[in-house]
Amino acid sequence: MTITAVGFDLDETLAVPTRDRTAILADAVETVDAPPLSRESYLRVHGRNLTRESRTPIFADLLAEHDAETDPETLARVYREEIADAIAPLEGVESFIERLRERYRVGLLTNGPQMAQRDKLRTLGWADAFDASLVTGELDAGKPDPAAFEALVDALGSDPGETVYVGDDVDADIAGASDAGLLAVQVTYDGGPEPSPRAAAHIPRERLIADLPDLLASL
Repeated sequence: MTITAVGFDLDETLAVPTRDRTAILADAVETVDAPPLSRESYLRVHGRNLTRESRTPIFADLLAEHDAETDPETLARVYREEIADAIAPLEGVESFIERLRERYRVGLLTNGPQMAQRDKLRTLGWADAFDASLVTGELDAGKPDPAAFEALVDALGSDPGETVYVGDDVDADIAGASDAGLLAVQVTYDGGPEPSPRAAAHIPRERLIADLPDLLASL
């Protein structure tokens, strides 16, 4: 087998928050004087809104559960700004991606509303860092739906069996990529998901840049 393309997840794989996400959400909620919203409830509703333009519908649903009068669009904007202030790339990842592109087609497939994820890429300076950058807010399906991964391989011009997908989430990334016929590589880290037996390989996040090139060459 010859690997011709590599796809990456964004959050917790190539970019990590510098602050706890629960605290980020709490700060945004406090700024707009909204009722407390848990990280768990946010993730639950977020999972139903992966193909949206913005986070506004997410916060509209959450605020409705509390009968709150807070404007969901304002909360979505404030939360987006908080996230932008607290996201950082893995050290050395930009040159790492450039080196990979010399040998492979390299893409990004990230779950989330279009405005939120594109804003992260602009903040990171990655608008043109990949051969293809796909946000599920611009697609008809989010991960783990195979259609999302089919969109990625179509954009990269690769075959699923010749494409590696690198991510951390056991369901969205590893199971999703595997079900779509891609080879899944799981990024692991303290406090992250347990290693999935469905992954073709596991790499500690702090070793991703050092170890992935040799792993790709060996597959």
